[in-house]
Order: sequence, then C-alpha cells, then structure tokens
Amino acid sequence: MRDVLLQTAGLLAIAAALIHGALGEVKVFPRLVIEPARLRLLMRVVWQASTVAWIGCGVLLVAAPAMASDVARHWIIATLALVFALAAFGNALATRGRHFGWVALGAVVALALAGY
Repeated sequence: MRDVLLQTAGLLAIAAALIHGALGEVKVFPRLVIEPARLRLLMRVVWQASTVAWIGCGVLLVAAPAMASDVARHWIIATLALVFALAAFGNALATRGRHFGWVALGAVVALALAGY
C-alpha cells in the first residue's frame, strides 16, 4: 500500500507540474508586459525550469518503490517532501491561500510521507 501512495504522490507531482507549466503559458505570460524581450524569455525559461524539475521529482517518487535500496527510497522521499513542502508553503504565503497550488503540493507531501 505504501508503494501505491508513493507512486500516487509522484503522479500528482507530475500533474501539478504540467498544470503549472500550461497555466503559465496560457494565463500568466500573455498578461504580462516584460521588457526587454530577453528578460521576458528568461522569466519563461525559469518558470518552465521549475515545471521540468517537478516532473523529474515526480518521476523519482514513482520510481522509488522499484529501487532495491531502502536508503535511497528514504532519502528520495525525505528530500522531495521537504522540497514540495517549501513550495506549498511559499505558494500559500504568496497567494494568501487563494491558489489551489499549495493544496496540490501539500497532497504530494502527505502522500509521499504516507508512503515512507
């Protein structure tokens, strides 16, 4: 059961990352006026870098049950639970809890820790 919880955390992390990336391109960047164009490109690349990083983290959570090392599993879970917890906290703080992102990231943390 704990493997299923961990893999669910990974899939949720991937889904949250994909939504984050898509909403950034569809809702956020079309509304922003950022000059010069190089700075606008930099902002988009940084935004999407976090999307790619979260997808990678999700893949690690999905793959962790298949690893032969319990030590590796525990380090992956502990590290990524901290990363997603800080992201959830930052999101909740910055948006005063009015954005669904912190809930999704918090669910990733809860599921990952349940699969520890």
